[in-house]
Amino acid sequence: MAPLELKETTQGVLLAVKVQPRSRRPGFQGVHAGGLRLGVKEPPEQGKANQAVARLLAEALQVAPGAIKLLRGATSSRKEFLIQGLSADQVRRRLEPLLGRE
Repeated sequence: MAPLELKETTQGVLLAVKVQPRSRRPGFQGVHAGGLRLGVKEPPEQGKANQAVARLLAEALQVAPGAIKLLRGATSSRKEFLIQGLSADQVRRRLEPLLGRE
């Protein structure tokens, strides 16, 4: 499996996410091309899938929902999220168990 690529900025950590809305397998599905693959059961309508991804990330990273911001890709399956309040190492450590890596 490819390594998860994270970019640390002055505002927080940037995380690329490939989202599969209306997924039969919601949750973390691994890493593809350096980005996180996630499935959500919500449809890609009126931002429902984006909100579901942000909630899933906040829960997995143990941060407040407001610490997860969608920066790019509101209408695309490829998105970029900003995670505030954690370092890249902290994000990696919190996600790896969910991706089958320890």
